[in-house]
Amino acid sequence: MFKKTKIMGVINANEDSFFTDSRFNGIRAVEKIHNMIDDGADIIDIGAVSSRPGSKMVSKEEEFLRLKELISLIQTHKLYNLVDFSLDSYTPLVLKHALDAGFTIINDITALQNDEVCTLAASYNATVVLMHMQNSPLTMQIKPEYTNVTNDIELFFKERIKKAKKFGVKDLILDVGIGFGKTLEHNITLINNLKQFSIFPYEILIAASRKSMINDIVPTQVKDRLPGTLSIHLEAIRNGASIVRTHDVKEHFQAIRVYEALISASIN
Repeated sequence: MFKKTKIMGVINANEDSFFTDSRFNGIRAVEKIHNMIDDGADIIDIGAVSSRPGSKMVSKEEEFLRLKELISLIQTHKLYNLVDFSLDSYTPLVLKHALDAGFTIINDITALQNDEVCTLAASYNATVVLMHMQNSPLTMQIKPEYTNVTNDIELFFKERIKKAKKFGVKDLILDVGIGFGKTLEHNITLINNLKQFSIFPYEILIAASRKSMINDIVPTQVKDRLPGTLSIHLEAIRNGASIVRTHDVKEHFQAIRVYEALISASIN
């Protein structure tokens, strides 16, 4: 059955995210959110801590300070009535503040490693994105190894889904974690084998927006990686992804809707 792909737009409320054009704060962030909604975003994902390779952790207090104003503006303007909001965080203090302000999705790069996040997600009936990451952002790209990357991540998802259910977390989204402890070969293998994860009754999110795997194929600056991003994301959709996380909502909306029209016509 044909299913419309959802677009998740990215807003970074920090100064060290790898793509400078995704960095916004205060009223500028609100303006960008409105633009993303007009451009076709279904979900807005807000984050304040960089998870690029080699990045270091920040304190929960610092993360909270970076997000406090923006979350308050989202609540004040009732933007949650226009689009679903996701928080890219695994910090209970910050997540609770966002959930109280109308956020409904937790985008957890640690995939519910923290029991406190599990309890919080269940109590707010929040949807959780379970993302696979080998090790931590600081060390994840230091010679990542797998027995079989697809099978290993399938096993990881089985374990984390079991934990989510144990805590009463019902709504999940799966993210294989492109670039999070993976070589170029691992990333390509995962994109080509996303259908393997269709054994789970959950949507699959793909997040390769402007990532270094594009540079590994065609040496390109981050600002010039949109064509490669679209290529990866459209192939991922063909292989089963139904949510795309991107810095470039407008361009993805056009590309995905044209792609879906072609697919829909071929099915009919």
